[in-house]
Amino acid sequence: MAELHPSPTHALPGKVRSKKTSTRIDMTPMVDLAFLLLTFFVMTTELTKPFVMKVDMPEESPVNPPPINARRVLTLILKEQDKIYWYTGPEPDTKLTGFSQNGIRKLLFEKNTEIKDLYVMIKPSDQSRYKNLVDILDEMTIAGIRHYAVVDMTVEDENLIQKAIR
Repeated sequence: MAELHPSPTHALPGKVRSKKTSTRIDMTPMVDLAFLLLTFFVMTTELTKPFVMKVDMPEESPVNPPPINARRVLTLILKEQDKIYWYTGPEPDTKLTGFSQNGIRKLLFEKNTEIKDLYVMIKPSDQSRYKNLVDILDEMTIAGIRHYAVVDMTVEDENLIQKAIR
């Protein structure tokens, strides 16, 4: 481990000197211990786990679901450039909003408090981005909306948007 090496001394006549020794410390055991500790902590440390939002998918059922009152349905149509067209009720009057705090989030909170047992139909178009769908699902969770579904766009929805644009 540690060694002592005497240093040569040159004796001068008439003077008595003590022998001086130099020390040399072997660092190998300390380096071994450092690597053992490093290996231990690397192997036993748990890395952060990615957080994934849970999406409940319904089971396939041969029974037709009960009809939903059209006044309790909010339809969101996702379009290009982060635009969201929405309407409620059986006689749609399509309006435009966006993904801002005062846009879709405010709308979802208002409709959720205004309509009891609100159902939201999310209809992404071919021009919308996948990010828009993920963002709207996040907004459903934030607004506390329990009933929502992602469905395909219909020709009627496209016609409603064309009327709203004109």
